Amino acid sequence: MTFDTDILVAGGGLNGVTMALALRSAGFEVTLVDPQPRSTRAAQGFDGRGYALSILSQRVLKALGVWAHLGEVQPILNIKVTDGRAGEGPSPFVLTFDHAEIEEGPMGFMVEDRHLRPTLLNAADDAGITQIEGAAVAQFDTDTAGANVHLTDGSQIRTRMLIGCDGKRSRVAELSGIKRSLRSYEQTALVCAIAHEKPHNGIAHQFFMPPGPLAILPLTGNRASIVWSETTNRASEIQALNDAEYLEELRPRFGSFLGEIRLAGARFTYPLSLSLAESFVGDRVALVGDAAHVVHPIAGQGLNAGLKDVAALAQVLTDARRRGEDFARGDVLARYEQWRRFDTSTLALATDGVNRLFSNDNPLARAVRDIGLGVTNALPGLRRGLIREAAGLTGDLPRLARGQPL
Repeated sequence: MTFDTDILVAGGGLNGVTMALALRSAGFEVTLVDPQPRSTRAAQGFDGRGYALSILSQRVLKALGVWAHLGEVQPILNIKVTDGRAGEGPSPFVLTFDHAEIEEGPMGFMVEDRHLRPTLLNAADDAGITQIEGAAVAQFDTDTAGANVHLTDGSQIRTRMLIGCDGKRSRVAELSGIKRSLRSYEQTALVCAIAHEKPHNGIAHQFFMPPGPLAILPLTGNRASIVWSETTNRASEIQALNDAEYLEELRPRFGSFLGEIRLAGARFTYPLSLSLAESFVGDRVALVGDAAHVVHPIAGQGLNAGLKDVAALAQVLTDARRRGEDFARGDVLARYEQWRRFDTSTLALATDGVNRLFSNDNPLARAVRDIGLGVTNALPGLRRGLIREAAGLTGDLPRLARGQPL
């Protein structure tokens, strides 16, 4: 039977392109489909978007030959976690994570979208990955050997399997009949970048306030990426303000520890929700990243979890083919589901629990969390364990996540 490609990856975002690169590095013929034009996805203007990449994610990108071409990268050397109210400053209980407590170096790295996305797309070009722009999956049907995929541009592709990297409203999941649990946090993240007067020294800050957390993440130079969670109604009001008024709302929450601040780049919002697919696999289908799971950005683990999916699925498919198995068969794909299901469910529960504990002004809850921050800060073993967990250095790691080729 003739196939146009071994694997069709639906969705050309960060997870989708990395998925295609990983599979191509193992010798698969890969086709990548995305509804956005390449020029839009590869735009390199500064817009303030950045990602906190764990050591695990860095290793995946290194193993795929991408990391060395990224250019500007800001190491995260320390993380400070505090609790308080806007305009009142943080409580005296501060939880500090220091990169010196682990042997692997910085706890993570801040990478701007304008560097990461085009670097991945250029790597896909160099790897010979077929890329179809301006189209998405419209329909598909499967048989015992593969899938016939119909795209929105009217074309049809015969593939052995389909991987959905097409986000939390995944069309691939929908067509596969995979349902998902969904719960809105009734919070919205306000995202922007700021320039500040004093150096950040590679320190990331997480300031918990009753409406939601404020993350201040260091970028190169005297700049920081801001992820600021508010109740949905209040976030809409703040986003509608002009830049000067927006800064006036931010300053009481941000404080003065970095001196004067000003906006740098665009302002974005996105609604926050918890979403888990009932299954990460279907008939000749696998889901990756937001198509499988969406968690609160409270720990900055969304993209890191997606890249761990990429590493696990690529290894499962590669090893199966090397053994002579039909790599898209149900029992093979079930290995990927088994590998990633518990990890992502645990992450979802943990971020949900922390958000519930901290996003309120209950005096008893405030006392409990302040004591918890203080106790954790006083226990080096516990603190070190949390650092290693956040850095992606625990559990059964795929080869790419250990920095090894497939």
